[in-house]
Order: sequence, then structure tokens, then C-alpha cells
Amino acid sequence: MTARLAWWLVASWASVAWGLQRVLVTGAGGRTGSLVFEELKKSGDFDPIGLARSSKARKALKRKGASDSEIVSADVSDKASLVEAMKGCEAVVLCTSAVPRIKPWSIVKFIFKKSVLRKPDPGRPEFSFGKAGTPEEVDWLGAKNQIDAAVEAGVKKFVFVSSMGGTQPENFLNTIGRRPDGSGGDILLWKRKAERYLVAQPLTYTIIHPGGLIDEPGWQRELVVGVDDELLSLQSRSIPRADVARVCRAALASHSAANLSFDIATKPKDEGTPTIRAADVFATLDGKSCDYSTVLDDPPSVFQSPDL
Repeated sequence: MTARLAWWLVASWASVAWGLQRVLVTGAGGRTGSLVFEELKKSGDFDPIGLARSSKARKALKRKGASDSEIVSADVSDKASLVEAMKGCEAVVLCTSAVPRIKPWSIVKFIFKKSVLRKPDPGRPEFSFGKAGTPEEVDWLGAKNQIDAAVEAGVKKFVFVSSMGGTQPENFLNTIGRRPDGSGGDILLWKRKAERYLVAQPLTYTIIHPGGLIDEPGWQRELVVGVDDELLSLQSRSIPRADVARVCRAALASHSAANLSFDIATKPKDEGTPTIRAADVFATLDGKSCDYSTVLDDPPSVFQSPDL
């Protein structure tokens, strides 16, 4: 028995003995996932385990106070490794997402058009996704693997941190990373497909669609919720990652969050009253939840692309 496995077994026994809800946080090395892990750990009501695929992600988790026994390694493309990581967990919080990389030369072209040629519309910098890191592979197939693994491992609750805009094929975010043949992008549409898949599974779920994520402290703004992208009409659509983490914790602890899908943002700092109890947002929805009856066509697949 390795030392790491021994630590994991001790931690598993302790969580059962102390009555803590064991929760796997996937994407726990990311900016939002690491805050979710930290929020669960400091609450004292949960025994969080962070899923980290790389040494960089492990280091990020350790900066949030994670011990070796609170970190597991798995890959969202490998369902078997996910099932193993989820064994003994009552809940999963999905925080994985495809991450675009900016193309350096596109910045040069953008600056030249704007500053030298002074074009009124210089366009935008261009982005791409890394190998096996497109939205289809991460936000659809990777999310599906996590959902299937949760069912197989006997997980009871599944919290999915997604994004607003899933009802809008024309949303700018869908153009990021899109290749000439139309594949490689459409991050919001692939996320939406994974959400529909989750809703059809035998899991208690909560699907959270944050607005624009910002790196600010939580507890300082009033939370605003809605459904079906209605919040996109607001002038202020951002939300601190720390507040998203608070809502994830509340969703795990509150029965009123069961089988809800909703959008969430915040009012500007100088407007409204800061939301102290994150769980209050579930009652604010008054029974409303996002509608998945409209099924959009899948975007072109990267697996049929010559650029793969």
C-alpha cells in the first residue's frame, strides 16, 4: 500500500466517522474550482476532495489548504478514473471547462489595425483550444463522462457550474476557437448539451449559470437570479467567483436547490443589499427553472475535422 493510498483511506474513514458529506470537486485547480474547494473545506460541513490533472493544479489546490489526502488525480476523458475518484462521494461539483488560448500574432494584428491604421472596427484577438481541449471534448464529452461516472459510483447530488448564454447560438463566446469548417468552438452549446444530458439522469442536480466571472471577494454584492438567459438583458451581468463558490456550497446543503437550473449574476457594488445567505436565491426563483424542451442542433464535430 502506498503512502498516498493510506492517507486517502484514513481520510475516507474520518469523513464517515465525523458525518461529513464527501464531495468531489472537478476542475479544482482552476480559479473557480479552487474557490469551491476552499469554501467547502472552511465550512466544516463537508469533506471536499479536489480532482487535479496536473502538477500545476495540485499546487493551486495546496495553496487553498488542501493536503495530499484531499487531492486525487483523474482525467475527464477517462471515465474509469473518474469512477474511482468518486467512490465514497455523496456529491460532485463540476467546475471543468475548456480554456481558450489567445493567438499572439492576432494581438499584433489587432493593435496594428487599431493604433496604426486607426480602423473603426479593428476586429478581435483570435483564440484556439489546446490538443484534446476543445469545448466538444471537455464541455460535452468530458462532462458526460463525469455524469456517467457519478451515476456508476452511486453519487447522489451533482452540481454543474456552467455558463449563461446556452440558448444563444449567436453568442460571441461560441465563436471563440471556431475553425474554418465550423468545428472547435461553440462552448455554450456544448455545455448546454451536457446540461440536458444531466437532467435526464437519475441524479439530484443543480445547474448554475454564472454571468461574467470576476476575481473579487464575495459577500459584497446582491445576488440576482433568473432563467433562460433573461439576465443577459441586464447592464450588470458579472459575478465574483467567490460568490459562485458560496452558491455551490448552499446548493449541496439545501433541499430547495434540488433539480433547479438557473442563471445568476450580481448587482453593482453600489446598488442593492449584499446577499448574506446564498441559499436565499433558491427561494427567489419561486419554482422557476431553465427550460430544456428546445433542443438545438449539434455544432460541427472536431472528430470530422481535418484540423484535429
